[in-house]
Amino acid sequence: MPAARAPSLSDRLGTVIHQVDAGLEPLQFDVVSVQSQVIYGRVGNAVAVPALQAHGLRVAAVPTVVLSNTPHYPSFHGGAVPLEWFSGYLSDLVARGALRHLRAVVVGYLGEPAQATALAAWIERLRDGLPDLQVFVDPVMGDVDSGVYVAPGMADAYRRHLLPQADGLTPNGFELAQLVPDSPLDLEGVIAAARGLLHGRTRWVVVTSAVPDAWEADGMWLVAVTAQTARVIRHPRLAADSKGTGDLFNADLAARVLAGVPLEEAVAQAGEHVVQALRHTLRQRSGELLLPDPSPAFSG
Repeated sequence: MPAARAPSLSDRLGTVIHQVDAGLEPLQFDVVSVQSQVIYGRVGNAVAVPALQAHGLRVAAVPTVVLSNTPHYPSFHGGAVPLEWFSGYLSDLVARGALRHLRAVVVGYLGEPAQATALAAWIERLRDGLPDLQVFVDPVMGDVDSGVYVAPGMADAYRRHLLPQADGLTPNGFELAQLVPDSPLDLEGVIAAARGLLHGRTRWVVVTSAVPDAWEADGMWLVAVTAQTARVIRHPRLAADSKGTGDLFNADLAARVLAGVPLEEAVAQAGEHVVQALRHTLRQRSGELLLPDPSPAFSG
């Protein structure tokens, strides 16, 4: 007779997982953050996750790309997460029972249009059991200084798949122009373009780095737009070129909205938090964005 086969590693892991599933409660998350992941630097999930955690939120980080660092350095390695892996990360969170109390999905940089399709379908399925789920989308595509730096077709992918799932959007002025081509760049044009994105679930659009030609000296504008209101929120402009400020703003704003802070107040607070981070980064002479120490109000 052939010798009995020794249990494989997968057999043993299956037994352990069965025992764990039978006896213990799964780890629960408040927020799923779907963004880029870098080994070195503070962009994407490397800045969004600690920002959300500073508000006492439990965060699952799902990478869309994995890079050694941002591409503005002389060398970088990595690329988009394969679609099969990306979809599997999302589905396995559901399979583990980790999203029973999920409150929000925060979306940032995506590696390819197919990820937008898969993510939107996953969110739609989640909402069958989580009707109060909120989705905050930063349609990361580029900026005035560097132009478009995402895969071709991303603007259309955002418009077709993720904007219909979003409760709130945080494009910068350049990205708003990609989503609503040929819109005027003055304040009235920005407000009209933002209002043009208020369809279905989408209740508000906050445009960062908006209307730069109208900025006061040493100042910048955020424009918060709803169906009924539009408000310009000014904050200081610092001599810093740190990457990741948009990711930090989107995450911090999402946390404040989840906490019940009214939109315009949440926008002003999130903008001030980014300014504090930039000031801290400048004081430390850091080449990468540094987060300020959390205040007691953030301790959760």
